[in-house]
Amino acid sequence: MKINIINIDGKKNSIEVLDTVFAARINKQLVSNVLYKTNANYKGRSAKTKQQNEIKGSTSKIYAQKGTGNARHASRKAPIFVGGGVAHGPKGRTKYKKRKLNKSEKKISIASMITEKNNNNNLIIFDDFKEKILKTKEMNQILIKFEATNSIMIIDKESMNNIYKSIKNIPNVKITDANHFSSFDLAKYKKVILTESSVKELEKRYS
Repeated sequence: MKINIINIDGKKNSIEVLDTVFAARINKQLVSNVLYKTNANYKGRSAKTKQQNEIKGSTSKIYAQKGTGNARHASRKAPIFVGGGVAHGPKGRTKYKKRKLNKSEKKISIASMITEKNNNNNLIIFDDFKEKILKTKEMNQILIKFEATNSIMIIDKESMNNIYKSIKNIPNVKITDANHFSSFDLAKYKKVILTESSVKELEKRYS
C-alpha cells in the first residue's frame, strides 16, 4: 500500500509500505492483554512486610505451655500479636513475577496499534531530518503546525542526531528509535511520528 510522507514545509509525497505493519488486522483482545502485561511490569513492586521469622526478639515462650488455662503460644512474633509478623503480606520486589511477552504478541500488538493510528489519521511520516534543528522553539512550532504536541517520535539515527537537542525538553513528546518503544508508548501518546528511514526499520522488525 502507499502512504503519504511530508516534509516540515508541508509538501506531500508517497512511499510504498508493508500492509503487515500499516494495514494489519487489528487484534484488540491481544493488544489489551499486551498493555495489561506491559503496565504491570512497569509498576514499582517494592512493598514488603516482615514475616514472623524476620521479627527481632526473644524466642522463648511467653508463658508455660500447660497449667495456665490459656491457649498455647510459642512466641510474641506470631501474627496474632501486636508487633508480630504479618501473615501472607507482600514480600518485596524479588518475589513479584514479571509477565512475559513473547515476540509474536509484541509484533502483532505493535502492527495493530500502528494500523489503528493510521486509520484514525494519527500517524505522521516525515522525510528524514537531514539538517540540524537546534532551537526548541523551532521544533515546537513544527509540532504545533502538524497538531502533534502529544506524540511519540520513532525516528532513525541520523534524524535523532539532528533534532534531539531541540526536542528533548518539550513536554508530552517522547523521542526514541525502532528498538526502544512499546505498545504502552503507542497507547499513551495521541500521535505517532515516523521518518522515512524509521519506516523501513519498523518493517524489518515487526513485519
